[in-house]
Amino acid sequence: MSLEEKVEKALETVRPYLKADGGDVKVIEITEDGIVKVEMIGACGSCSISPITLKTGIEQAILSHVSEIKSVVAINLAEIKERNGLSDNFCGTVKKS
Repeated sequence: MSLEEKVEKALETVRPYLKADGGDVKVIEITEDGIVKVEMIGACGSCSISPITLKTGIEQAILSHVSEIKSVVAINLAEIKERNGLSDNFCGTVKKS
């Protein structure tokens, strides 16, 4: 199974919850150094708790299923935080030890 397939399989564990609220996540890129870049879409692209969803749901699902991945970042997270008046410290990064 390719790295991309492993990441998508991990995302399938959280997608039903995202979709239930009208959102989803799209994998944009997986870098050589193990960073998954995603885009929060639908309701997730405008929700004030998207940073929490990213770190406690999406990132945790991927990190627990795909050992090659080091972290997950949303390419549109800064925009979501700004739109909702959240600070850069609103949600920390979870890193695999």
